[in-house]
Amino acid sequence: MNSALPVTPRQRVLREIKDYVLIAVGMLLYAVGWTVFLLPNDLPSGAVPGIASIVYWATKIPVQYTYMTINGILLVFSLIILGWKFSVKTIYAVVVLSTVLPIIQALTDGVSLIHDQPFMACVLGATFCGGGIGVAFSANGSTGGTDIIAAIVNKYRDISLGRVIMLTDLIIISSSYLVLHDWEKVVYGYVVLFITGYVLDQVVNGARQSVQFFIISKHYEEIGKRINKDLHRGVTFIDGVGCYTNTGVKMMFVLAKKSESNTIFRLIKDIDPKAFVSQSAVIGVFGEGFDRIKVK
Repeated sequence: MNSALPVTPRQRVLREIKDYVLIAVGMLLYAVGWTVFLLPNDLPSGAVPGIASIVYWATKIPVQYTYMTINGILLVFSLIILGWKFSVKTIYAVVVLSTVLPIIQALTDGVSLIHDQPFMACVLGATFCGGGIGVAFSANGSTGGTDIIAAIVNKYRDISLGRVIMLTDLIIISSSYLVLHDWEKVVYGYVVLFITGYVLDQVVNGARQSVQFFIISKHYEEIGKRINKDLHRGVTFIDGVGCYTNTGVKMMFVLAKKSESNTIFRLIKDIDPKAFVSQSAVIGVFGEGFDRIKVK
């Protein structure tokens, strides 16, 4: 395989900066969904924000204090049990969200965008929250809270992360009845949990969706070099034999991001309009230039 160009230290630094910027954007989106749509309409959510909301409704203690305190305790356990690599970006996300929350609350004080429309507030709030978490996850970040609990439980017990997070969030949302005394709001909380998870999956999978190409062309060398040069993607040449003609052919195997598909098609068409091309979606691609291999 023709290898892609090596990643320089400057590129690695820029990639890390990009991750931290995206995590900040994600936390901003989450803060808007939580404090503008969910909290004013007494709509419960999961994880630590859900606990902070319950405390706020019961005591009027600002959510950022409860959120920071609980995550602070969990992060101490995370550093001890899971190590600093897991915790660095989580700490950053918690600090950003805790900083942004009071600012957004001050800017929207007395403003009610959706009044007496709990379902619309539920949908919009969950969409912002799910999108924010998705952006943070796509940048290799974490919002802390139940993520940390799930990772700790998963380390010592053979229980999936998703199952622990779902169970914890269901318990938190159900507990909101003790303060709200309204099962309708609790049901809306379940809807928030579902929509948040759905939007999260769409954002994460959309950002990481990849495709694979099988290309047969007499101009395989030129096409391969252009893909290497223009897209910095590796190309594998595979020897094959045509069944009908019984002649040897060269087939190219290429993995790329879905967003790069049109560029590859244009490149092939410019060089060999008669080339045979097969494109298909792949569930995941891991390695240099794609996703990092993560095993928890």
